[in-house]
Amino acid sequence: MAITIGAAFVQNVRFMLQKHLAEVRLSASGATFARFFYSAPLVAAALMAWLWASGAPMPALTAGFWAFALAGGLAQIVATVCVVAIFAHRNFAVGITFKKTEVLQTALIGFMVLGERVSPGALVAIGVGLAGLLLLSDPPRPEGPLLRRVFNRAAGLGIASGVLFGVSSVGYRGATLELGLGSPFLAAAVTLACVTATQAMALGAWLAWRQPGEIGRVLASWRVSSLVGLTSMLGSYGWFTAFALQTAAHVKALGQVELVFSFLAARFVFGQRTTRREALGMVLLVVSILLLVLVL
Repeated sequence: MAITIGAAFVQNVRFMLQKHLAEVRLSASGATFARFFYSAPLVAAALMAWLWASGAPMPALTAGFWAFALAGGLAQIVATVCVVAIFAHRNFAVGITFKKTEVLQTALIGFMVLGERVSPGALVAIGVGLAGLLLLSDPPRPEGPLLRRVFNRAAGLGIASGVLFGVSSVGYRGATLELGLGSPFLAAAVTLACVTATQAMALGAWLAWRQPGEIGRVLASWRVSSLVGLTSMLGSYGWFTAFALQTAAHVKALGQVELVFSFLAARFVFGQRTTRREALGMVLLVVSILLLVLVL
């Protein structure tokens, strides 16, 4: 529990720093790249120091491990870009709340794709969550037809990020289990080192191709970007350790505490006010997620 709450807090700090980068000088992709570029060498150095001090060998990285790790890493890249892009349209707390719809979406996808039964209690929870999502989707200053207001860019980015973060969580848990190590902390460190290195290379290649000059801007913003890397390493290690110890669903459920941190940050750090409708939507989403956790 303490590991997950700590990871949620540090992750919230990292998103705050990325929001700042995206607002002042970097694109959403550049702010996301800063996370992986500056955290990858820190994670690699920490893993090497651990292996040297303990005398433990580097575990074998099987094809199954790489399949889980790469699927989770790719999903996390796109999901993070989506969340950072939301901040340009809505306030910080609302953006993080959209991201947290992953729990609801997992239940819906399981029902529609796999035919998994959904209990009456789960249906009630999903209905409450959809009501909250509709309230959040409607912009603070609504104009035009309801459908056009609800199905907007911010809502689309938020829903996409929720799905992709769900995929990455399952992928990372699968990767840590595939290692078959007795130590969940070492399994988390190995998985994190492999994932962040591949993410930095993949997103760096994409930026060099599609956004020339963005990597230079990431390097120029090293004071803030390096903090993004540090908080990313600490937060990710916490999540990976939690996934190695517990199922992804339980970890994500407890991780909803991040909503509290994001609301406090929006109000007291960014000076953003939440409308009554947005606050009601956030409350309904939190209630629906808690109900869903209780009935699943």
